[in-house]
Amino acid sequence: MSATAPMRREVLDVGPLQIFPEEHLAWAGGRPLTLSIRELRLLTELARRANRIIAREELFRLVWGKEMRAGDRSVDVYVRKLRVKLQRALPGWLFIHTHFGFGYRITAERKQIANERFTTG
Repeated sequence: MSATAPMRREVLDVGPLQIFPEEHLAWAGGRPLTLSIRELRLLTELARRANRIIAREELFRLVWGKEMRAGDRSVDVYVRKLRVKLQRALPGWLFIHTHFGFGYRITAERKQIANERFTTG
């Protein structure tokens, strides 16, 4: 690569959500999200593995940089914080999905309105 060639920056897209890890920024529907460093790191690591289930222990290692102790609920606490912020920013979407007993997965899914599920053809 020449000295004048632009560097490719990492951009992670999950539906209407964009994450720019090097800039420490996340955008929801074109508007900036206000996230703590841990929230942004958790969101980034989930987005890098979009559509895959990630074990809580692996997420802890990736975000906190050490092994998770038995009974530690940090990942769950931060997932909840992220869900609240994402819900406020993009109320028509679901992003972080729980896989009980294992971990989490990020996938952008539009919320269904209750009436849509019960309409007849």
